[in-house]
Amino acid sequence: MTKGRVVAGIDGSPAAEIAIRWAATEAAARGAELHLVHAFVWPLFNVPLGASELAPGLRAAADRIVRQAIESAEKFEPGIAVEGRRADGFPAPVLIAASADADLVVIGSRGLGVTLGAMLGSTGLDLTANARCPVVVVRPDDTTATELDALPGPVVIGYDGSSPSLKALDFGLEYARRHSLPVRVVAARQLADDAAGDPEAELRTRYDGDDAEIVRVTGHPAEQILRLSADASLIVLGARGRGGFAGLLLGSVSQTVLQHATRPVAVIPAAAAGG
Repeated sequence: MTKGRVVAGIDGSPAAEIAIRWAATEAAARGAELHLVHAFVWPLFNVPLGASELAPGLRAAADRIVRQAIESAEKFEPGIAVEGRRADGFPAPVLIAASADADLVVIGSRGLGVTLGAMLGSTGLDLTANARCPVVVVRPDDTTATELDALPGPVVIGYDGSSPSLKALDFGLEYARRHSLPVRVVAARQLADDAAGDPEAELRTRYDGDDAEIVRVTGHPAEQILRLSADASLIVLGARGRGGFAGLLLGSVSQTVLQHATRPVAVIPAAAAGG
């Protein structure tokens, strides 16, 4: 019996292949269905979509991407429930719509319209800001899926006492339990005297393991999180913490970590955090 749905954005790129592997592993761990979604942009333009004398057609190519993605997922995790589809539209709106009934959306940091030289393009930024569920961004050179059993790194969670960071804490702790990973909470040192935001108290009420550490930091939070996550299996952040401007859906800390992290990053968007 399956529980929930993990969505992966696909486009036939190497980055999407890594996202499929990560999403398939997580779907298997959750006992969830895996849904592979390919955003098909060409109907929005005045171009022929069917076969011609020179090419098999854009629709056929898109359907081939979906078929190959399903085959990859079934190869990575035999026995999981997988389905794939193409949906007309640009990647960000398509995946935001898919997030409405998903537990998690997974994308690669390249592909899906990313600009050359950028680690995360407009699709990833729009999705992590506006999705209705948590979003995981994996790197094109990430080997976490194959290294997880051999060298399990901690789940690194950014914490500043805000409501989004509490949601990030819950998500990160659940992921750590599911995969039997240690936990590293990176907390702003100025919260030491703030009872409502005390990370030790929050951790005691949410976590019963003895493999969690709290690292209090000063300085720019993004720099500290990046420094302390080089060995992470997953980095988890709220989309916007205490320092965010009202109305800004994705804060500077989450943007910086998304752009520069070398490990997978999970972001809890405002809508998914109840914001």
